[in-house]
Amino acid sequence: MFKLFGSPDSVRKWAQILFCLVAALCLAPSVAWARRTHDSFFQGTDHELHVYRIYGKEPGKTLLIIGGIQGNEPGGFLSADLYADMGIAKGNLIVVPRANFYSILLNRRQINEDMNRKFAESSGMNYEARIVAILKELISQSDCLINLHEGSGFFSERWESNMRNPKRYGQSIIADCETYTNPKTGETLNLGAMARQVVNQVNRHIKEPDYRFRFNNHRTRDPKTLHPEQRKSATCYALYQCGIPAFGIEASKSLPMELKVRHHNLAINAFMDLLSITPETPVTDLAQPAMQYVVIAVNDKIPFAVPNGHALRINPGDVVRISHVEGNYKRGFSADILSYGTVNDMHKSIRITTPTQVVVRKDYQRCGTVDIILNHLKSGIHTVSAVPEILCFKTRINGNEHLFMNNDRVELINGDKFELVDVTTNIEDSSEVVVNFKGFVGNRKNNTGEDRGYVINTARDLWKRYSLRGMGKEYQVIVTHGDSELGRLIVHIADPVFDYVVLQVNDGVKRCLFPGDSITISSQDAINVLDVKTNVPTNAGVQAFLTWRGTKVRLFSDGAGSPWSVGPDPIGDNKNEGYKIVVQRDHIILGSIRVDFDEGAPYGG
Repeated sequence: MFKLFGSPDSVRKWAQILFCLVAALCLAPSVAWARRTHDSFFQGTDHELHVYRIYGKEPGKTLLIIGGIQGNEPGGFLSADLYADMGIAKGNLIVVPRANFYSILLNRRQINEDMNRKFAESSGMNYEARIVAILKELISQSDCLINLHEGSGFFSERWESNMRNPKRYGQSIIADCETYTNPKTGETLNLGAMARQVVNQVNRHIKEPDYRFRFNNHRTRDPKTLHPEQRKSATCYALYQCGIPAFGIEASKSLPMELKVRHHNLAINAFMDLLSITPETPVTDLAQPAMQYVVIAVNDKIPFAVPNGHALRINPGDVVRISHVEGNYKRGFSADILSYGTVNDMHKSIRITTPTQVVVRKDYQRCGTVDIILNHLKSGIHTVSAVPEILCFKTRINGNEHLFMNNDRVELINGDKFELVDVTTNIEDSSEVVVNFKGFVGNRKNNTGEDRGYVINTARDLWKRYSLRGMGKEYQVIVTHGDSELGRLIVHIADPVFDYVVLQVNDGVKRCLFPGDSITISSQDAINVLDVKTNVPTNAGVQAFLTWRGTKVRLFSDGAGSPWSVGPDPIGDNKNEGYKIVVQRDHIILGSIRVDFDEGAPYGG
């Protein structure tokens, strides 16, 4: 008998179990968590290109999403941006949120040439051609392309008004033909049927009839087409050269921004559904862009983190280099040093000889400034070098780098590995300051208070009595220079929490068990722990063991299971004595599941 819990009338527990069983059915025992990659091209130029690949937990078709190929159509690139962080259960995504970043920065359709009219050309010397070459390669790796745009007016197959007629693009899904048979493979692509299926699915979520989508067949290769220019487009190339279905998604320029992004999201989700790509739907976030600080190195020394509205004071002839913009979005920021460089001066070394200003933009929207002042000039602006201070902390959490501002709060889970890599300060030599994690001693033979460079195991290495209020939950990192305190960081450590395990016995159904539950199996069965749900990101350091009488067999470690056959020999005669699946992180026991043996009852009864 499979015992889920001791109180059958517990509504809360039944709700948890039903939820987890549904989630567990999506897990395959031999497949790892989704993998993602990020490739960047042309770094340090105005036309940086970023490509995000998300691989599902189960194999499937690959959908290529391109946004921002024309820079004055923000609905497309803001929508595509939401999918770069998506998790995928089945299938794959390739996301290019900002294909034409240069034109986005200037809020213009094109710079040299219309990038979406470059796909028929075999070569070219401008940056548009170089990006198109990369997009062509991505198309060849995909099973379907959708290109996100904004179109004027509203498409209609018959003339209704100047803003609603066959030559308008808005609120339509465009294909180059109704059907296409690939001469190389003989496969027939029913583009019209695919587009109409998506249109019907999208329109169920659009209440206003005038805003509903329609299928727009451009008949691109027809001599009488209304749109011969589309023969040079990405969708035409994808269909006729690569043999994959390709569509343009056109939200109307007449709609409010949030509605345009929402309609693009609906179309993307519908195409993912059509291709059996199982997504986690992104959340629309159109908050006003806000820059917090820029990271600027002077003469290749340790960089400053200069807050929005502040100033950096340097000497004439110093070389500055901006490496990072921190704000309320992950992507789309640029930094322009006025009168120097170009429209985007990120990652460029620039010698400053006159006072200037750094203007930070999110896409084309201005969202922050930093003044650069020369030492021989006076200014009433608050400068970074006014008094000694700590500006930011460079850290590693479980091997991943994180940057925190002065007086920030770091949220950790007990068992996390935390390292103070360095601090950014306006004191030229950062070795003159002491970075002390209160409650940790790095060198016990010679305790100078300097704790940079040590990997701190938060489950083992901290002294509770030195924590704030002596509770072992909050600690301070204090930065000092002589007798002066320059800054601090608060480190909060939460307890790891074990919610449930997803396991499979033999090839049976996948099941969720909660702490304190039990499972009954035979000594001939094989146990496979597919997943352990905790509050620990990526389950770093989380393990599950089958234990009995001092013996431990690992079933799960750091996000991956290890199937194990029980077998009759290790069990012995007393099969109900202390067998458990124990979940722990480091030496911290998070919870356990009891394992009972019953040779007479088949598994799953």
